[in-house]
Amino acid sequence: MNMDALFFAMPMSAQWTVTDFVLLFLMWAVMMVAMMLPSVTPLILIFVAVNRQRKQVHSPFVSSAYLLTGYLLVWTVFSLLATLLQWLLQRLSLLNPEMETTNKVLSGMILLGAGLFQFTSLKQKCLSNCQTPILFIHQHWRDGKAGALRMGVKNGTYCLGCCWILMVLLFVSGIMNLLWIALIAIFVLIEKSFSGVKWVSYISGTLLIAYALFTLVN
Repeated sequence: MNMDALFFAMPMSAQWTVTDFVLLFLMWAVMMVAMMLPSVTPLILIFVAVNRQRKQVHSPFVSSAYLLTGYLLVWTVFSLLATLLQWLLQRLSLLNPEMETTNKVLSGMILLGAGLFQFTSLKQKCLSNCQTPILFIHQHWRDGKAGALRMGVKNGTYCLGCCWILMVLLFVSGIMNLLWIALIAIFVLIEKSFSGVKWVSYISGTLLIAYALFTLVN
């Protein structure tokens, strides 16, 4: 998928066509796959290893594609919701052609919300399920193709629960800002790599709150 082509598909007015909507939905979907696939790779590898062991005792082998499909299905739904939010913001003239917010109060509130969310129990609960793929496999294992699909959806839901507002930050930085896309993707990977550690989330939350206050007062 040519991301430059999707970028230039950004409609200059609030009157979107069906083609505009589809192209921007594809843009979000491609971004979510690129940003989230690295962080789910450990889960996929563990799933493959467990399946190989089960195959040795004559259990049916299930392709990891079913797990991955379930995971990406969750982020595809998020991509649809993000596209609808983008349409709404542009309709309200709160989003410029560079796909970033034009109102500093809105930007500040998004940053503040993202910062505060890093300290919530919901964030930590969802994150803990993403940080321990072995434990997730042990607790949520389901047999068969449908079971693998459900496992993928469940893990994707936990992942969405801890990361959704970080993706909303793209409306502040610019949805196609490659530097921010890379930074968020790297942060998500780092955050999920420190099992049982909360300081990564707390430091990022503090920095986001400080950035929000700076944005609101300047």
